[in-house]
Amino acid sequence: MKPMNPQRKSPNPKTRRNRQIVGILLLAAILLFFGLVVFRFFYITVSGQIDGVNLADRTRRKYTQETVLKAKRGTIYASNGDVIAEDSNVYTIFAVVDRKYVSIDDKPLYVQDKAKTAQVLSQYLSLSAAQIKKILSPKSKKAFQVEFGNAGKNIDLATKNQIDKQKLTGIYFRAQPARLYPNGTFASHIIGIAQLKDAKDTAKDSNAQLTGVMGIEKYFNRQLTGVNGRQQIQTDANGYELPMSKIVTKKAKDGDNMTLTIDARLQNNLETLMQNVQDKYKPVGLNAVLMNAKTGSILAASQRPTFDAATMQGLGNVWRDTLVEDAYEPGSVMKVISMAATVDSGHYNPNATYQYGAVTLDGSPGRDWNYSGGGTIPFSQVMPRSSNVGMVHLEELMGAATWKKYLERFHMGQKTGLTLPGEVSGMYQFSRAIDQANTAFGQGINVTAMQMMQAFSAIANGGKMVQPQIVSKIKNPLTGKTTTYQPKVVGRPISAATAANVLDQMRQVVNNKQIGTGTAYQLPGVDLAVKTGTAQIANPKGGGYLTGDSNYIFSVVGMAPASDPQYILYITMQQPQKMTAPAETILSSIFKPLMTRVLSYGQTSSGATTKQVTMPNVTNHSTAEAKEALANAGLTPVLVGSGTEVVQQLPKANSRVLAGQRAVLLTDGAALMPSVTGWSKNDILKLAQITGIQVNFTGTGYAVAQSIPANSVITTNSRVSVTLQPR
Repeated sequence: MKPMNPQRKSPNPKTRRNRQIVGILLLAAILLFFGLVVFRFFYITVSGQIDGVNLADRTRRKYTQETVLKAKRGTIYASNGDVIAEDSNVYTIFAVVDRKYVSIDDKPLYVQDKAKTAQVLSQYLSLSAAQIKKILSPKSKKAFQVEFGNAGKNIDLATKNQIDKQKLTGIYFRAQPARLYPNGTFASHIIGIAQLKDAKDTAKDSNAQLTGVMGIEKYFNRQLTGVNGRQQIQTDANGYELPMSKIVTKKAKDGDNMTLTIDARLQNNLETLMQNVQDKYKPVGLNAVLMNAKTGSILAASQRPTFDAATMQGLGNVWRDTLVEDAYEPGSVMKVISMAATVDSGHYNPNATYQYGAVTLDGSPGRDWNYSGGGTIPFSQVMPRSSNVGMVHLEELMGAATWKKYLERFHMGQKTGLTLPGEVSGMYQFSRAIDQANTAFGQGINVTAMQMMQAFSAIANGGKMVQPQIVSKIKNPLTGKTTTYQPKVVGRPISAATAANVLDQMRQVVNNKQIGTGTAYQLPGVDLAVKTGTAQIANPKGGGYLTGDSNYIFSVVGMAPASDPQYILYITMQQPQKMTAPAETILSSIFKPLMTRVLSYGQTSSGATTKQVTMPNVTNHSTAEAKEALANAGLTPVLVGSGTEVVQQLPKANSRVLAGQRAVLLTDGAALMPSVTGWSKNDILKLAQITGIQVNFTGTGYAVAQSIPANSVITTNSRVSVTLQPR
């Protein structure tokens, strides 16, 4: 047998070297891998981040539940404590139709009985039962939920509560912040509105904040807007709060509350008077401002066209506050200013005479409104006759330089600084002699209504010109810090003696029955100073002025009592389309009742001498408890509904109201129409706000008749006509 060879053949040196290299590379790769892993863990440990994501923050967010604490937008009050604008919520109703949507214990959370649901909802939405049932039966089988279009939006709390009590399976609501304007049409362009910035993006976000887009709401948006707070709690993986966990709370900061100079009673009176004129004579534009002559406080102001801030009805494209954003040629009311300049500069001689009727200047003829007359008359008749020719001669006596100096003293062509957005400065032409003369009787000069009010204040206030003001005070609800707006004297363009002289001439406008142009404004027993105006309107197509009996801006300014004016009332009316009465008759239907009312209030800025009380919170209380609480507070309760529990109230809890005022309480159960006989328009508007009914008013004053009988069932689709008459 052949013996075995004990020796093995040694590997090739080259092969051995390759194996060594591979081993070294493999070891290096392993070491590098583990090095990277160690470095990665070290980096994560030190930095606490992965791919720029903070792990601690991510973990905290995962196991932290954050709730937004909604800040309240500041409330806007009238000078007598009535709420003008306040925060509220409206709701959008939707229905879940997906049959897979059930509770943990398999109870249906979707709409089961579509016919019953449609029938019930048709009582609260402006849709028929058939329309609702069709919406509840979408063609797509994958639909999870459906909505009801505009009919299902902007639902108030009272309607939501009534639907909730029907216990309809699958019916839900989404809250959305809204602004409540309980007075409806109430200085709407001055107060303005606040809305969500982008309704499409924020409609589903109940934490979205409102932004002022007009008027006071816009100008003071920063002060009115609050800062949302937040609350954080620690939770487990299932979202349940961990015991003994720390609750972190950052309180919300509510917006500042504002009190305006507007008196709610005077404002409501003005709105009614202006609407009557608007309905009857159809002017293209109508403005009115009532101001305290001593302080510049605006007591009432409005315009037509206008809108209902509660429903937005009538808003359309009329977004301009014409009292500060529209400049116009004022016409003969400007003679109050030019006469003051003539007297103050020493160029007025009441006994000197001039040729009345017509004048030629730079080759252009100028005429008085009553140019069929003529003859030689004294300058003392310029104001009562409203003579353009006389003012041309007086301007010539002053000289252009002097007249321009007084225009500047009266701040013509300058903004007043009133706290409203979009104010324009106006302007005047002064390059030619004819331009200079025209400005003396209110043509060739553009002004705003508030500029005129500021200038008029110098006549009424012994030569001191005060700035018009709409805001009385702003109060921080958290700190109590209050900013008060004091009367501001912005100039002394004339002397006290000049002011008294002009007031005497304005007395002749209203008292001189032979030549006065303002006798229609007489008030028995009242010492009035008045000036009327009829301004031509520039042709928008160019080429002079419009023609026609109604193509003017008719105006009147009145100061009372003339011996020491406390109030200034200025009204302008542009192009009445149905001019079935003289302009002075139309304007006096606003002027006389409003001036009579404010004079009856006495010498206070608001006229408020009635005791104010705090509205108690009676929501969710029994009707018996509510009636007792209101009686103790000195208020008159009005129950709207057949139930025994109050679900909503107006005025709101803790608001300051006048003693004896009606408080409208909506109860559970069917809403019933109360008897509104003897109610004011403001009280009826509260009823409309709380029930959602539509109200049409006829006349002014207090309710004497209603189209829906008392104790009839009413819904949001109900329309009631109310007849008002003065007491």
